[in-house]
Amino acid sequence: MRTGLFLAVVVLVVLAGFAGARAWRDQGSNKVSKEATLRDFDEHGQLGIPAPAETVVRSDSDWLRILGKGRHAILRGKGTEAAGSGELLDVESDGWYVCAGCALPLFHSTGKFHSGCGWPSFFRPVALENIGHRRDLSHGMVRTEIVCARCDGHLGHVFEDGPPPTGLRYCVNSASLEFRPGKHALPPLVDTAVFAAGCFWGVEKLFHETPGVVSTRVGYTGGRVDKPTYRQVCTGGTGHAEAVEVVYDPARVSYAELARLFFLNHDPTTLDRQGPDEGTQYRSAVFFRSPAQKAEAERVRDSLAAGGTWREPVVTRFETAAVFWPAEDYHQKYFLTHPVHCHPRRG
Repeated sequence: MRTGLFLAVVVLVVLAGFAGARAWRDQGSNKVSKEATLRDFDEHGQLGIPAPAETVVRSDSDWLRILGKGRHAILRGKGTEAAGSGELLDVESDGWYVCAGCALPLFHSTGKFHSGCGWPSFFRPVALENIGHRRDLSHGMVRTEIVCARCDGHLGHVFEDGPPPTGLRYCVNSASLEFRPGKHALPPLVDTAVFAAGCFWGVEKLFHETPGVVSTRVGYTGGRVDKPTYRQVCTGGTGHAEAVEVVYDPARVSYAELARLFFLNHDPTTLDRQGPDEGTQYRSAVFFRSPAQKAEAERVRDSLAAGGTWREPVVTRFETAAVFWPAEDYHQKYFLTHPVHCHPRRG
């Protein structure tokens, strides 16, 4: 009797251990959801503006049930389908390529090309925010893995041997994607940001040398005088700031990255002054072109401040973008013919 009772207890303990192990495994894969800035479809089926969104997290058993064994092995297990076997490899129709795990828009047919590598290839994503990048040292190689920024699903890898204008090749498993045919409005190929951070010579150099920036020009904005001259702005009486207009490719560099460079490469804690340059024309300012740009720049500022980047409060102004008056020709790309050291790169 005692022997039978003992065996029953042992069996219960073992079963409880297996159940606990499975629960622990599922809990380990079910990470806590967090907020990320993503670009999803809006109510009209078009790609929306960057906005905060919750990441998608599920237990491994739930992912297996939803995706099936084949897709699960690739999206969650970081597998790779055989070259030339993917069903989306030769699709040439107009449409979107969305994440098979959470339907986040990742690529569009206008960014697809035939690379001959055996997997669907794209030279640009529809939004840099929607793609996560990680260093991959597996199989004795050094590669950059790409994942879905919302559900962390494995997509493939990105290589620097693609066609212009990006020079990139996003090599993606068909099983990681779903294709949605149809013509939809595409995101702009370029966007514009305007920053003021003191003497615009050094600020232009900073952004001009940033990958993903298409063009830059220096000028005056935020004031009340039309077609101001450099001499007028230097008096401090026009209300204008020395600023830089940055035209960039959102698929290669995000507005958040540009805002981070802006904050890290000048002193945003000094009011109307940068080093020896003093006056409202040298103020630290973000001239936002949309509520989304303002929110993103504020988020970057708050994140850096919370991390102890500065000891003093940030006094950067957030001003609605106004007319940008280009500066005189001799100010444009000044750094190409003169040494400029007023804005050393820090991040």
